[in-house]
Amino acid sequence: MFAVIRTGGRQYRVAKDDVITVGRLAGEAGDTVTIADVLAVGDGSDVRFGTPTLDGASVTAEVVDQTRGPKIIVFKKKRRKNYRRKKGHRQDLTQLKITGIAAGA
Repeated sequence: MFAVIRTGGRQYRVAKDDVITVGRLAGEAGDTVTIADVLAVGDGSDVRFGTPTLDGASVTAEVVDQTRGPKIIVFKKKRRKNYRRKKGHRQDLTQLKITGIAAGA
């Protein structure tokens, strides 16, 4: 069984026991998170799609870790103007382990 969920403006295809990395969600390691934005649920050839979400469907996950992504360098330059700006950025991330998929009614 798999599900397509939406969190942080992105979509993820998940199955039970998958470990995924998403944008920062509230919670400490070991907490349980329920994601209600389920766009599709499938089991073999039987696939159901929502419009845009499925009513009653949810995915439960356990927070594994709160981490940060790799450093991204943002560099701006205008030639011949002596204009240079260098800035770094690291995205806050959450690792989730999918523990269950409820298909709903």
